[in-house]
Amino acid sequence: MFEGFDERTVAGDGADIFCRIGGDGPPLLALHGYPQTGAMWAQIAPRLAGRFTLIVPDLRGYGRSSAPSNDAGNDAYSKRQMGRDMAAVMNELGHDRFMIAGHDRGGRVGYRMALDLPERVAKLAVLDIVPVSDVWEHMGAKEALTTYHWAFLAQPHPMPERLIAADSVFYLDHTIASWTKAKSLAAFAPEALAEYRQSFSRPAYVEAACNDYRAGSTIDWRLDRDDRAAGRKIKAPTLALWGANGLPGKGVQPLAVWQSWCDHVEGHAIDAGHFIVEEAPEETLKALLKFFG
Repeated sequence: MFEGFDERTVAGDGADIFCRIGGDGPPLLALHGYPQTGAMWAQIAPRLAGRFTLIVPDLRGYGRSSAPSNDAGNDAYSKRQMGRDMAAVMNELGHDRFMIAGHDRGGRVGYRMALDLPERVAKLAVLDIVPVSDVWEHMGAKEALTTYHWAFLAQPHPMPERLIAADSVFYLDHTIASWTKAKSLAAFAPEALAEYRQSFSRPAYVEAACNDYRAGSTIDWRLDRDDRAAGRKIKAPTLALWGANGLPGKGVQPLAVWQSWCDHVEGHAIDAGHFIVEEAPEETLKALLKFFG
C-alpha cells in the first residue's frame, strides 16, 4: 500500500501522529474513521497524490499513532483535540491552509476543524456522516438498533473494552462487514484489513476507540450544541457524500442536514454502504477530484 509515499511520525498536540505523505500540489488532509486507519485511503491515494500533496494520518488512538490517556471530561479524545493534532501536524509539514476529506470519525474531526479553525480549512468533504448532535438527537428505536455502537462504546470503562477483548478481530470484522452494502469483507483490501485487525487487537487502542465514542456522547455533542446556539456555520465550501445503503442515507437526507450547518454545501449519494472509499472507489474519487479541483 501507498507505494512511493513517505512515512513520518509527527508531533501532534499531545500525541504522536503517524502519517503517510505523497504527491505534489495543494495540500489535502485525508482522515479515516472507526475502526480503521489511514489505510482506508489506499485504493485512491495514488491518484489523489497525482493532483495534491496528500497527507494521510492515523488519528490519535488508531493505527500507528499514539494513544494518550483519557481524562474525566473526555477532552483527550474530543474531535476538537483530534483537530488540534491535525493542525499541529500540518504546521510541522509547512501547510498553513489546506483541504480536508474525512470519512466517519475523520469527517467529524474535519467539520470540527472547519468550525474551530476556519482560517485553516479551504475546503471540506465529509463522507457518510451527519454531525454528532444530529445523530444523538434523532436516534429513535430504529436508529438505536442500527447504530447501537454509539451507546455501547460510550459506556464507562472498562465494560465495552472487556467485552470486545474476548474476540476483538471478530468484533471488528463483524462490524465493518455489517456496514457495507454487500454485508461482507470483500470491499477491503487484504493489506488494509490486516492493518485494521492489528490496530484493533491492542487493548490500549480498543480503549482509545471507546474513548473516541465517549467524547462523542459528551464534549463533542456539547460543542455542536454550542455552535448551533451561537449560529456558527461552516464557512469553507463543503461536499457531503454518503452511501445510499449507509446509515446516514437511511434517515433524513444528509444534504438537507448539512445545509443547516454550512454556508455552501453540495453533495449526493454513492452506490455503496458506509465505506464509500473502499466500496465505490471510482465514483468517490471522481466526486472528490471534481470538488477539490
